[in-house]
Amino acid sequence: MLPLEDLVVAGDQIISEHTRSFGPPRIPMVPKRDLERFIATHGRSWGIQRARSAFDRLRVGVDSPPESLVRLILEDAGLPEFSVNYSLRDANGLIVAWTDLGCEAFRVCIEYDGEHHLTPEQQAKDMARDAKVAEVEWAQVKLNRLDLPEGGWRVVAKVKKALLRQGWRPGSQELLRTYGDFPAAEVT
Repeated sequence: MLPLEDLVVAGDQIISEHTRSFGPPRIPMVPKRDLERFIATHGRSWGIQRARSAFDRLRVGVDSPPESLVRLILEDAGLPEFSVNYSLRDANGLIVAWTDLGCEAFRVCIEYDGEHHLTPEQQAKDMARDAKVAEVEWAQVKLNRLDLPEGGWRVVAKVKKALLRQGWRPGSQELLRTYGDFPAAEVT
């Protein structure tokens, strides 16, 4: 019954698990392999085709629904793939920061700042993380809830600018998907 996007967002939360260098490990409600097995055993059940389509777009490690939405917006726009819950490393391979989404090929990372980023304590932590991101020469894109409405064209525009600065060049299909439904003045 849910739109595909909502199924992916819900699915990302159900299978989310990770262990990072900070905070407690996140345990999935249902491991991804168990969800895959469940979907595979329900043949022609009502809605199973949509569930299979959503399953193909799930990613383990997502922390919040907006992060899932941002990833889907970028995928649908034809931008390079971003990995979830990405660890940025220095020249020695040491983790210097964790980011919501990271594209290693072009050294671009994305942070979605929800309301909890407004506390003075979190802002101090974010500033320290931002400095570390800059030290390892990654381009960082910061997003918030104001970037998501209206089909996410602001998300695409901000991320596309960072990717271009980092050396990405879109092919003709990416240009069509990126500019197709967005106000041109806002994307340049």
